[in-house]
Amino acid sequence: MKCCALTGHRELPPSFDRNALADGLRGLVSEGYDYFFCGMAQGFDLLALECLVRIKAERRVFVEACVPYRGQENGFPSAERRRYRELIGWCDRTTILYDRYTKGCLLARDRYMVDRADLLFAYCVKREGGAAYTVRYAERVGVEVRYLGGTDLGAGNF
Repeated sequence: MKCCALTGHRELPPSFDRNALADGLRGLVSEGYDYFFCGMAQGFDLLALECLVRIKAERRVFVEACVPYRGQENGFPSAERRRYRELIGWCDRTTILYDRYTKGCLLARDRYMVDRADLLFAYCVKREGGAAYTVRYAERVGVEVRYLGGTDLGAGNF
């Protein structure tokens, strides 16, 4: 198995290219990546998972939902909560790291994914936040980072 962790921002700009995300994920599957770790956060994570659900209809891929704490979705707006619950049902495995929210659990989730991945596929255009942390962590432990669109948006400069 070739494993890929996903990371990106919760807030995506209106110009975010969903088709580029889908194409990027299809490209990874064509390269042999068949196991994906998804952090299940709003924004990039759930959008990537929607793309993977479509890909699962055509190709054999395995998706692990990496939930930082039980009830993560309870703080989401109701429409996002419904979307989360529907999408998690498509995942092949669900790993819940903590029974309740604990300081640092989101970063523990990010490390969990990177530590098991051969590649980190990232949408990261900010120097702070969870996605930037995850990129820096992957670089530190020697996991290849590939950016959505193939653009290195400051790797090593975070």
